[in-house]
Amino acid sequence: MAGSPSPAANPAAAFYAASSSARALGAALRWTDRLAPAWATRGALRLFFTPLPWKLAARRPLPAPWQVTHWAFEGVRLAAHRRRDIAPGRPLVLLVHGWAGSAGQMRRLADTLAEQGFDPVLLDLPAHGASGGWRATLPQFARAIFAATARLGPLHGMVAHSLGALAALHTAARGLPVRRLALIAPSAPPAQFIAWFAGSFGLPARIGERMRSQIERREGVPLDQYEPAWLGPRIAAPTLLLHDEGDRVAPFAASQRLAQATPALRLAPLTGLGHRRILDDAGVADAVAAHLLAADSA
Repeated sequence: MAGSPSPAANPAAAFYAASSSARALGAALRWTDRLAPAWATRGALRLFFTPLPWKLAARRPLPAPWQVTHWAFEGVRLAAHRRRDIAPGRPLVLLVHGWAGSAGQMRRLADTLAEQGFDPVLLDLPAHGASGGWRATLPQFARAIFAATARLGPLHGMVAHSLGALAALHTAARGLPVRRLALIAPSAPPAQFIAWFAGSFGLPARIGERMRSQIERREGVPLDQYEPAWLGPRIAAPTLLLHDEGDRVAPFAASQRLAQATPALRLAPLTGLGHRRILDDAGVADAVAAHLLAADSA
């Protein structure tokens, strides 16, 4: 029986293989795959679509002056947080968290942007934070960004972390109007992460292949559209990418490939901040603000 890889060897293990219950689930899925492959694939997908750890703690409201509003989205309620002390008319910036994250993780960045004259909006993605639902997908993240933009109005900028950064890139590549992008520690493409997910439970490669096929059929989006080769040439907005070279959740190599494929992107390597501390770093917040304030080159 295959053991669970360490997070250093497999980034998905940081989410899925860190407990005895996760290892037991892996054993159950492997046993089910031998008897009923379709059921094993269904079970793997349900687990893959479920943010872990569960989001109950992230339902706490953000402190004043932040206030939350909700609207309907694909059968659940989508939550967005906005500062009530900001007058209308400022440039709008949408901030998007990553998988198993929440809007609150982006608050320090948002407060810095407010100090610099922007109107920041924190989005809780489906099945995360104060938004409804218990399962979500990357293509659904992208649809939520489109829905939020349609409701909020034109974006000056978008700041996104981890899997949210990959969703933000996809929306921009598909034509979402946004003047500037700031990406923080974007995730590896989903095809790679599916393989890591399967490996973290010791599942055979065939389950990962069936998962990919079902995701593409269900969501109507080829996962190749999240690869640097597809995204890069379609990104027109000036883009800043900040990423810790030692990130053990979203490997830095994925950002290097993205930078090579995206002429409009500037990669800024960092050290010592990891995958989540990077969101609370004052230097990162200042760099994001400076990028959004920069005049667009003609």
